[in-house]
Amino acid sequence: MIEDMKGRRGARKTASGDLLPSEPARPEKTPVVQSASKSAMKPRTRTPKATLPQMALDLFADVATDLTCGVDEVGRGPLAGPVVTAAVILDPARPIKGLADSKKLTAQRREALYEEIVERSLAYCIAEASVAEIDSLNILHATMLAMQRAVNGLSRVPTLALIDGNRCPMLPMRAEAIIKGDDKVPAISAASILAKVTRDRQLVALHEAFPQYGFDEHVGYGTPRHLAALRLHGPSPHHRQSFAPVREAFALFGAITVARVGHLS
Repeated sequence: MIEDMKGRRGARKTASGDLLPSEPARPEKTPVVQSASKSAMKPRTRTPKATLPQMALDLFADVATDLTCGVDEVGRGPLAGPVVTAAVILDPARPIKGLADSKKLTAQRREALYEEIVERSLAYCIAEASVAEIDSLNILHATMLAMQRAVNGLSRVPTLALIDGNRCPMLPMRAEAIIKGDDKVPAISAASILAKVTRDRQLVALHEAFPQYGFDEHVGYGTPRHLAALRLHGPSPHHRQSFAPVREAFALFGAITVARVGHLS
């Protein structure tokens, strides 16, 4: 705001209206900018703003971009091996063609898509719940635990998690369950592929240690060959004791019949 301060010139009147002798004109004052005048009189000191660590800034930046992750699991039904889950945040700028429910793809196509997802996604994480956790928690709760691990393990923080199926794990962000989501939502399809390829690789490695069960063929599911092998050879340390056919094999043999191998990778 500019204040125009002018000197008063000329004669002044008395209350009766008579003129008084005129006063000498006062020199005009230069217009003054108020804010500038105050600054000149007393410099303003500002309190520096608090700054957030770079990690916190990155976190808020991720939330602001409204990231969505897809989540799926593989291995709830088998008699052996862990349940494997994956969470994927796809990059809209780098679309991946051919994403679909992993069960509808050939093994060769899944392997090729696996590499594309790992290369092109904004973030992904593959997690699991062990056989011991499945036996102690039950398969449903172990699956929810593995999903939590996958989402929490993402390098970027999603604002929404889309979960394949009809149940959602407890997560720190909004979550929605989508029945047959692995065939409807590309991010869930991508998660399905990562989980499927990872678990299949694990069971192939397990087959090398325990060829008598045929894990490379049925990847742990209760096929006639697998059930026959259980009755013939007894259970391995990687069989789920809480599942009925394995429990029956334990009752028959009274103990694990083969030594445990190291962690599957």
